[in-house]
Amino acid sequence: MQESQLLGSSLPLEPHEGLATVAVTSEWESAHLINDPLPQTIARIALPAVASSLLMTLFFSVDTFWIGTRLGSTALAAASTSVFWIWLLISIAEMVNVGLTAVAARRYGEGRAPEAARIAGDALLLALVLGALCTIVGVPLLPKLFGIMHAPPEVSALGIRYLATYLLGAPLIFGFFAVDAAFRAAGDTRTPFLLLCASVGVTLFLDPVLIVGWGPIPALGMSGAAIATIGTRAVAFALGLTIVGRRGVLKFGRPDWRTMRQVVRIGLPTAVTGVVFSLIYVLVTRTATQFGTPALAALGIGHRVESWLFMIGVGFGAATAAIVGQNLGAGKPDRAERAGWLSVGFCTLFGVAACVVELLIPEKFASIFSHDPAVIAEGAKYLRIAAFSQLGICTEIVLEGALGGAGHTLAPMLTSTSITALRIPVAAWAAARYGSNGLWWTIALTAMARAVGMMIIWRAGNWKRTSIA
Repeated sequence: MQESQLLGSSLPLEPHEGLATVAVTSEWESAHLINDPLPQTIARIALPAVASSLLMTLFFSVDTFWIGTRLGSTALAAASTSVFWIWLLISIAEMVNVGLTAVAARRYGEGRAPEAARIAGDALLLALVLGALCTIVGVPLLPKLFGIMHAPPEVSALGIRYLATYLLGAPLIFGFFAVDAAFRAAGDTRTPFLLLCASVGVTLFLDPVLIVGWGPIPALGMSGAAIATIGTRAVAFALGLTIVGRRGVLKFGRPDWRTMRQVVRIGLPTAVTGVVFSLIYVLVTRTATQFGTPALAALGIGHRVESWLFMIGVGFGAATAAIVGQNLGAGKPDRAERAGWLSVGFCTLFGVAACVVELLIPEKFASIFSHDPAVIAEGAKYLRIAAFSQLGICTEIVLEGALGGAGHTLAPMLTSTSITALRIPVAAWAAARYGSNGLWWTIALTAMARAVGMMIIWRAGNWKRTSIA
């Protein structure tokens, strides 16, 4: 879960700036998450989180548009192959994100807000260290990373340039995730939306300027795209860090290694899920490579279109994680369970809409990101096949977020990882037998299977007894 929910005393805004102050106190928000009617609570917490997620998705979609239409299908394929290694990086960041959300939300539910703030400070320090380590280790390994995927040389060259720039900003990205989780655990989803409005607004301007150049600014191509992407997270991190410091949602002190171990213990299964998922996709990409650059580009287009629904699920999942964590801390497990099912129901309405649209006009979506007829045809094929899996995406993501809020992350990791791992042999077999159609069907059917797995875990209810101490 990548986007946010925060909390605090007041936004640093003045009435003449045209924005109302929307933040609230921790005690007030916690009481409402625990006591208010669930449909209204979910809507109030989820909608700003969804808006924040979609705002970030807007930037990435615009980024893909500029890469595909101005730099060509090879550049689009390079960005598509790079994204799987970026997923791996983000998965490590989410270890802190998920662990901090679960531990701090439980403390808020128990009425121990100062302790939650100290936990957030320790988690931020851990995140910055992990981000720096990823930069140091990742940059020298880039040629080998692209070699594993058997990508064409021209795709690898552009991908290395893109990913190297991205890795240099890893500490800022990791810091953003920690600040984001500190806010989310406290339950305020509105402030991050305002933060992202400011940061994404800046980077939407920077993206085309840095990619294609403007006036005295030279065209930086793929490197410019990565710089703009990092800029989004960096601006949000800097602004968010300023606000949490003023509100007391995050406090620094002598590092508590026991707290850091606790955050890692809870977040590690989710991180492992993401890392394994990324590595599996790297191997699946090798299968797509046999169908040429159009298939690699189509894979990127498919993910970019699906990301809109995915991020709606992330927003609902982030809200549900805070509600579940705080209600478990308050001794209300049945209310936490109802919150999970209600969030799934709300989010699935968007999944039905996405399914219908992708069945009816897939070519129009594909043509947004590329002018190459071969890429458009393959991208439309992917979207038409994947349309049915949209019905399950929200279920998987919302319940995985809810389970993370409960601190119950091992069972989802084992379930998701084992199902996703099936993609490697099944994709190879299906691609050999049915061509690229077989590959796209493999991705769609395993996505549906993961959704069913999360429903079984949530229904079983073992997460209600997970200890955070």
